[in-house]
Amino acid sequence: MTAVGQAFARAAAQDRAALVGYLPAGFPTVEGAIAAILAMAEAGADVVEIGLPYSDPLIDGPVIQQAVHRALTGGTRVRDVLRTVEAVAAAGVPALVMTYWNPVDHYGVDAFARDLAAAGGSGLITPDLTPEEAGPWLEAAATHRLDPVFLVAPSSTPERIKLITSACGGFVYAASLMGITGARDSISGDAAGLVARVRACTSLPVAVGLGVRDGAQAAEVASFADGVIVGSAFVQRLLDAPDPATGIRAVRDLAGDLAAGVRRPGRPARPR
Repeated sequence: MTAVGQAFARAAAQDRAALVGYLPAGFPTVEGAIAAILAMAEAGADVVEIGLPYSDPLIDGPVIQQAVHRALTGGTRVRDVLRTVEAVAAAGVPALVMTYWNPVDHYGVDAFARDLAAAGGSGLITPDLTPEEAGPWLEAAATHRLDPVFLVAPSSTPERIKLITSACGGFVYAASLMGITGARDSISGDAAGLVARVRACTSLPVAVGLGVRDGAQAAEVASFADGVIVGSAFVQRLLDAPDPATGIRAVRDLAGDLAAGVRRPGRPARPR
């Protein structure tokens, strides 16, 4: 079992959902991002997603777009993403890279997988890569023992879900709604049904992302999913902070609130 799989298994053994936190590398600086991600993990995140800044973020909303733009204008490159992965993995936290496909393709698929594995990374989340086009990546992921994480959506048909989940490793990323990333006032009504449909096709954990902003919403998602993914709410804390130290404290506080949320009692057992 991979490090990501082990993190989900530990959470399940504690009768709770896993907390998966996202922040982009290089924002507000490379070292600042590392410090914020480590603070997130120390406060309760079981797995972290490290965003690879890219100029054309297809599913990212304005909050993440702003942070990614600042990372890119600050000079963040792939080597900085890998350095971030290395620092986080060295602290014992499973780290996935969240990236659009073009930077990986440009870098070289096997070379990227090799260097990610060498840095201690656990895998890739690839929102714009379909299983039909993923042959080279799946081969490289298998060679370097990395988890390939693909996304399912409320619009995914049963046949599509079967195809996507058959290519996944670590967990399945269930997008709770059709749209871009961003914290919202309520959880999509499609999320629970999507999780149930995914579970009918795979024994992998199912984590729900897009929209969660606080511990109360995390508890709601944890009542039906194996993992809760939070990104924009963390990024917003850093954007709002007047200085890096304040931003790190805000990230830590939010992670603690979310971690308490996924641990609230009353969670039903996962169907077998």
